[in-house]
Amino acid sequence: MICASRTGEVIGAKWPEIDRKAKVWTIPPERMKAGKEHRVPLTERALTLLDEAEKVKTSDYVFPGQQKGKPLSNMAMATLLNDRMKKPDITVHGFRSSFRDWAGETTSFPREVTEAALAHSIGDAVERAYRRGDALEKRRKLMDAWARYINSPKAKDGVVTRFRKVMDSDSDGRG
Repeated sequence: MICASRTGEVIGAKWPEIDRKAKVWTIPPERMKAGKEHRVPLTERALTLLDEAEKVKTSDYVFPGQQKGKPLSNMAMATLLNDRMKKPDITVHGFRSSFRDWAGETTSFPREVTEAALAHSIGDAVERAYRRGDALEKRRKLMDAWARYINSPKAKDGVVTRFRKVMDSDSDGRG
């Protein structure tokens, strides 16, 4: 939720992809929908969550599954929302959609920056050929604002708080 990333990108995350010094998570092309490497700026809150996850590290996967050498199941988050939180109307993809709506409706960040944060292809083939940068520092500001928002009082009455409570009550911190 905090990185506005797709489920497959998150559950496949491995520790070597995380660069704490640069505050960047680099997702390799083979895990990206568009088949292109994607750099995700990591907020202070994301780094804190990674620090907590690393305390119970059992694998190269940031979110290891029950089977040795395998990541968490792609159904883990849906199960958390449906079974533990009793919120069958909320989807994991809905977190990405919420991020997009929040950015477009309540911030002045350019559309291109928001779409880049979601790893969406922007423009036609010609525009993409000329767009070589990934606006990492602009996306970092956007993600910092998103992290502040989802941890703000405005978000405390919603799913974010209930999600936090469920995660905090989980003894091993993995949901």
